[in-house]
Amino acid sequence: MQPIRIGTRGSKLALFQAHHIADLLQAQGLQTEIVTITTKGDKILDVAISKIGSKGVFTEELEEQLASGEVDIAVHSAKDMPSSLPEGFELISFTKREKVNDIILSHREDVFYKDPEKPLLLGTSSTRRVATLKHYYPHVKTVEVRGNLQTRIQKMESGACDALLLAYAGAHRMGYDDLIRHELSLDEFTPAVGQGSIAVEANDRLDPALRKQIVAATHHTETGYRLRAERSFLKILEGGCSIPVFCLATYKSGQVEVSGGVVSLDGKERIQHHVSGPADEAEMVGKQLAEKVIQSGGDRILKAIKQQLNK
Repeated sequence: MQPIRIGTRGSKLALFQAHHIADLLQAQGLQTEIVTITTKGDKILDVAISKIGSKGVFTEELEEQLASGEVDIAVHSAKDMPSSLPEGFELISFTKREKVNDIILSHREDVFYKDPEKPLLLGTSSTRRVATLKHYYPHVKTVEVRGNLQTRIQKMESGACDALLLAYAGAHRMGYDDLIRHELSLDEFTPAVGQGSIAVEANDRLDPALRKQIVAATHHTETGYRLRAERSFLKILEGGCSIPVFCLATYKSGQVEVSGGVVSLDGKERIQHHVSGPADEAEMVGKQLAEKVIQSGGDRILKAIKQQLNK
């Protein structure tokens, strides 16, 4: 039988994730081959993601390979996936979710973010994280730092910033736990949609029998319910990488509870709501949350954000 060809970006983290999917498939007796592809987001490192255009910046080239049949599946960080995929493409599975928190990572041990008397310069490429800092910790300054995790750490160590504001999952997967100085509160730093899970994408030309085997080997049901709710929320708010929306679903006893909202770019306004409902209606629960956020002023904040980003 021909091996399952797994398309991935070439960073160490992306390759780690692709190998994780390969391990899950191999555990079910399936053969695999990893195919590395460079995306626009990997090539353009000196421009903010919000300026490149967030839709598909890390996924477009992978999708071209899926459509042409050069690869069978593509592996992504779930949080990098746009809320709407091109026609013919689908996220067929989500792996068991890692801890979802944001963290502050630094080579220095004396990094504090709650003390206004201690200046701190954090490196991040996320508008959500920058806006959240402005809301809760306006004394903390930020600087745009992009590139893979190893590149960002090198930039930090060479003086670009005091510390990095990142997702726990990536730092943990790359073995940088010893540099984690603070794990940030989920109430304040509610994560990006999908943060902590690995997504498997396929084109509808994939053989249905093979698709079924891939889903059985890689999909984590509880995470699937959570991400279906979060991605439904994101789709209504049309939040790409450049829009500071946040959302986290939890699962318990057949129910999903979803908490999410939006924060203005200057951090002055932050709207957040909670909705819960049956897990098998996860998309509807996410949609209800989005409508609640929009009706309580989120539409006005989103309109202002889009106008500022389009200047």
